[in-house]
Amino acid sequence: MLLTVEAAARRLSVSRTTMFRLLKSGDVASVRIGHARRVPAEAITAYIKRLAAEQHAA
Repeated sequence: MLLTVEAAARRLSVSRTTMFRLLKSGDVASVRIGHARRVPAEAITAYIKRLAAEQHAA
């Protein structure tokens, strides 16, 4: 399932600007379909798991 940037931001409870920053940095994976950027739902899950693992290790 692909999410719009806005929907992905809502899932992470962050602003649209923060979501674009995460996409630009590569922290969250995305794909382009034409001119539209979409975020795979799995990319959100992977990002959350990675954050949790990093915070647990610290």
